[in-house]
Amino acid sequence: MTDILTLVFNTFTSQTDVRKDLKVTPPSPTTCSALVVGDQSISRSVLLLAAVTAASEMGMKVMFFTQTQIQSLPASLQKCVPSLSPECLKKIKFSYPRTVEELLQQVASLHESTNTSPTPPSLIIVDRLEGFLCAPGGGSHGGFHPGEQSCAAHLSALLCDSAAFLTRLLKQRSSSLAPCRLIASFQSEDDSGQTSREASATDPILDVLDRYFRVRCTLDQDRSYEAAAAGLQEAWHIYLSGTGIAEASSAKDLKDGPDGAQEWQLFIFPDGLMEFRLV
Repeated sequence: MTDILTLVFNTFTSQTDVRKDLKVTPPSPTTCSALVVGDQSISRSVLLLAAVTAASEMGMKVMFFTQTQIQSLPASLQKCVPSLSPECLKKIKFSYPRTVEELLQQVASLHESTNTSPTPPSLIIVDRLEGFLCAPGGGSHGGFHPGEQSCAAHLSALLCDSAAFLTRLLKQRSSSLAPCRLIASFQSEDDSGQTSREASATDPILDVLDRYFRVRCTLDQDRSYEAAAAGLQEAWHIYLSGTGIAEASSAKDLKDGPDGAQEWQLFIFPDGLMEFRLV
């Protein structure tokens, strides 16, 4: 999954930076799943950019699960990809399960739909896992379902199993689009008033999710004076870390940072334009 995230960040990098080589190589099994942790709005923008980039740049079919109806791309994303063709959008299928039970059923049905589909999806995206795990009507006071940790484990295991199944199917059909990647987003209950990194350190649900999602993409807002003085509407730090990153970096003898971690910055300008920069 880090191949697509890195492609997204490179594709929409700041014009003042030199773009890195955009050649994408298939990820290892340890980096095929990633969890975006932090602000709901920003994480959804990252997920949508990942879906659009996978479809337009890599020709992938994308399965996008979300509880929020998406009638059109947000204005900020339209500025990033103004010339997106309708054919690319057709490669992205949106599904709107309302509950975790409906999500489990729809994910499980991916095993069945591939029998009639000539090309299985190469990317599964789940927007806002906490929305499925949180009790109905809970809001900020309702908390998660009783047994939320087992529910999170069950859902994560099914997602990973489905991605592995689709990977085998893609390879059997000699598809260059294998393996099937998995990306989801999650905002901790404890995010309010803390950085995402601080909140995630104390969230038992994230402990469970980390067992299945080998790469963590953490979003932390930059509230410094420098960010405000630069005329930015928002500035964010993006940290790629986790056991998948560490193992991949060790295998390639890369030295991006502690345990192979990478850091990017996201700049959002007043007109909605989004730019990334490698730190």
